[in-house]
Amino acid sequence: MYSNTVIDHFMSPRNAWQMPDADGIGTIGEPDCGDHCMMFIKVREEIIHEISFLIFGCGAAVASGSMTTVLAKGKSIKEALELTEQDIINALDGLPEAKQHCSNLGVAALQAAIKDYLAKQGES
Repeated sequence: MYSNTVIDHFMSPRNAWQMPDADGIGTIGEPDCGDHCMMFIKVREEIIHEISFLIFGCGAAVASGSMTTVLAKGKSIKEALELTEQDIINALDGLPEAKQHCSNLGVAALQAAIKDYLAKQGES
């Protein structure tokens, strides 16, 4: 059973669009054989100013990607890197145990987007 929050984020995902001029892009998963997530960020003064995502996956994966963007927007790079799968699960008011791995897609794509941004800035 999904929480009302999961259903809401699946039916009306927040920030679900491709950002053509992103400062950082992270891609996680295998588009040919399963779930796949792309996260896009724009950073201003080390704060995630804009964030969006595209995802191919189940309802829990879509909701997790959506919630990841909601939690990361407005956070510093350091704060965003500290987001965990459990933070996403908690913000969604839980996920069934069999779907908890879906919360990893958004977080991992966000971390990859931040690493891409930092690499472009010449940082590690």
